[in-house]
Amino acid sequence: MSRIITIDGFGVMEYVNLGSAGVKVSRICIGCMSFGNDAPWKLELEQAKVIVKRAIDLGINFFDTANVYSLGRSEEIIGECLKNYRDDMVVATKVYYEMSEKPNDGGLSRRHILHQIHASLKRLNMSNVDLYQIHRWDPETPIEETLRTLDDLVHQGLTRYIGASTMHTWQFLSALYTSERLGLEKFISMQNHYNLVYREEEREMIPLCQAEGIGVIPWSPLARGFLAGKYKRGGTPSSVRYKSDHYLSDRYFRQEDFDVLEVVGELAKEKGISMAQIALAWLLHKGVTSPIIGPTKVEHIEEAVSALEVRLSSDDIERLESKYTPHPILGFD
Repeated sequence: MSRIITIDGFGVMEYVNLGSAGVKVSRICIGCMSFGNDAPWKLELEQAKVIVKRAIDLGINFFDTANVYSLGRSEEIIGECLKNYRDDMVVATKVYYEMSEKPNDGGLSRRHILHQIHASLKRLNMSNVDLYQIHRWDPETPIEETLRTLDDLVHQGLTRYIGASTMHTWQFLSALYTSERLGLEKFISMQNHYNLVYREEEREMIPLCQAEGIGVIPWSPLARGFLAGKYKRGGTPSSVRYKSDHYLSDRYFRQEDFDVLEVVGELAKEKGISMAQIALAWLLHKGVTSPIIGPTKVEHIEEAVSALEVRLSSDDIERLESKYTPHPILGFD
């Protein structure tokens, strides 16, 4: 069951359960990978404070970060930004990626998870997080070891729920089955790669999540800005993000992606709204819980919240999806 709160002068914010769990999250989540100091397009503390305050003013209560984002600096920033709002916020972070070149400083071993949850909480300046997620699948650690450790964290009160991100569907199903077989805490959410120009998750992962009552909180809902209309077919982009973020050019910019992008642009023009609003509205119509946007400007948040009120007809959705062609698996790296 959802709840809707009117935001004075700026429409409404809707809150829904995160999967089958009781916790309610805003239909827009703020992704904090854009906070830190390891890329020229990212924001440091004072800039991030403005972004976070505007998000809270607009009713957003869901914030997602990871230990690896700027090697912990993102967690420090969001912890500082939320220190006066913690009781009302749903805070998520992640573990998996290497935090140094030391042999045990990465993966999903009991050793690494236990070390990193305490390091994350220290950086966040919090006693617990609401959602602790495995950032990727670890083929070198038995899933039983990972799940038993995560179960311990819940019972110790260090996290309230556990979630997962970006893996093959068979891997996620194996984890869910193992949790059930061993009587352990189960993942309540899947943070996967899903947007109008990357829809491979519709084949297996999203139907599994729907069948199992798992919340879907996709990352890169605007394809790192590609779906916002910043880039045109032909030529080499000159933006700071394009030059410093190789994932942007590696994952998108196929000619087929521009076919989809042009339809987004046409529909946005007809409706008198932005392309980003169209792309986010499409996701919200596809049954996802809360797309994770990575704002670097206040306008990005306002645009995302406005997308909640955009209504797409079945014809609109069919039109937006008509140009899509299958992609190779992207985002597992």
